[in-house]
Amino acid sequence: MHNQMKPIVLAILGSAALLFLFSCKEKNEDITETVNKNGAVETAIQVEHLDSLHDILITTHRIWAKNQEVKTLMYRDTLPSLGMTNTLAENEAGDTKSVRVKKEYEIFITVK
Repeated sequence: MHNQMKPIVLAILGSAALLFLFSCKEKNEDITETVNKNGAVETAIQVEHLDSLHDILITTHRIWAKNQEVKTLMYRDTLPSLGMTNTLAENEAGDTKSVRVKKEYEIFITVK
């Protein structure tokens, strides 16, 4: 009887594990499609490549009040370039080849 119980117990444990994994999909409820223009600060951050040694960090803040853009603030900062890296690129025909591209900065935002 002990050997007959093992497959049942394993099936139950496997099913429970799958249900747990599917229920753990993180849904980020903080992502929005529109800005509340009645009163908000909208911030956009991007990094552009300037030359082989420098990148430019562009930070733009749009201040919204009563459904009107009250002010736009833009800041530009020079950053050191991260250099080059090799990566695979694919063309429209589906052909892939190794190419050298500039490394990109990762952007992390902390809001307090």
